[in-house]
Amino acid sequence: MGRPLRSEQVDRDEVSIVHAVQRCVRRAFLAGVDQATGKDYGFRREWIRRRMEALASVFGIDVLSYAVMSNHMHLILRNRPDVVGAWTDQEVAIRWLKVFPGRRMEEHLGEPTENEVQMLVSDRERLAEVRRRLSDISWFMRSLSEPIARMANRQDECTGRFWEGRFKLQRITDEAGLLACAMYVDLNPVRAAMAESPDQSVHTSGYDRIKGEQGQEIDSAAFDLVPVTTEQAGEERRTTPVDELREKKRAKGKNPTGKRIRRDGWLAPLTLDESTLSSDAQPNQAGVRASDKGFLGISLKDYVELLRWTAKQSEEGAGREIPPSLQGLVSRLGIDLSMWRDLVWNFQRYFGNSCCAGSPSGMSQFAESSGRNWVRGHRKVAECFAA
Repeated sequence: MGRPLRSEQVDRDEVSIVHAVQRCVRRAFLAGVDQATGKDYGFRREWIRRRMEALASVFGIDVLSYAVMSNHMHLILRNRPDVVGAWTDQEVAIRWLKVFPGRRMEEHLGEPTENEVQMLVSDRERLAEVRRRLSDISWFMRSLSEPIARMANRQDECTGRFWEGRFKLQRITDEAGLLACAMYVDLNPVRAAMAESPDQSVHTSGYDRIKGEQGQEIDSAAFDLVPVTTEQAGEERRTTPVDELREKKRAKGKNPTGKRIRRDGWLAPLTLDESTLSSDAQPNQAGVRASDKGFLGISLKDYVELLRWTAKQSEEGAGREIPPSLQGLVSRLGIDLSMWRDLVWNFQRYFGNSCCAGSPSGMSQFAESSGRNWVRGHRKVAECFAA
């Protein structure tokens, strides 16, 4: 049975959560030390993280979790057409032009102007399409992957394909699947023996949240969502040499807004506020992420504690007994306490060939909604849930 079409997995007019994986072609290295050549590409990790952070400030996409590995990256994303629907036409236009300015000539290195924003706003058909794209996960991944591929090819002094193909998409059907997937993503460096604990797993959402809670701040990579005046842009382009324009744009890219934020400030908050309506968009007002809506029914403190405990269960059969203080977090989702470690550490065994991830009932509902009788992994994952 083939993988469902993306239109069957994600309705871009409805809020959905997905696990996306993008892998490099052949033996190309995204980041880390290439064992074949000995070259260290570790510096790319922060560039990739900052690109994700920048896109999170303009797209109607919540970044829930992520991990940048040596030859692939994981992201858990939630599309937010409800948030994009609340933006004004001017907001939609400037956000789009920041990522896709539509200029290719070097003399046009300036910021989008008020005139360009107004031109897009006046094109109603084009603006409607742009509004849809800003909450489209495929467009978010395209905006993330293409610049990385160009940069890597330029540094490797080669041409051709860098990614093995389109990113893999997996629908998350419920909170049980989301909690297991989030921890699987955050523990990727530990599973790969790149780090001993989540506290050392740099360039993962788990690490960012731990450091953010400790008060660590970083220069914000969020786009400056203010267009320049047409007169100012014209004067700058007439009087400033191209090299200076290029250098100015590069310098501004390091901190476009001049602000500092918590290390995890660009990620979606972890804890879902149950007092708010499920349909409440909660758009972010600071311009660093799409919304302030959480995604799990547990506190960050409990999540980190469970993450650290799960990270220590690296040996098969070791420490299967979940501490009593954490058992309620797992059992309320219907997960067998003795199978929690296995569900997270062997996430790929249960869901690797499936188009979705979640509890047996959640996977069954997804199969029905996509016109199927069943989905791969349904029977196997049932072993991890209480009868």
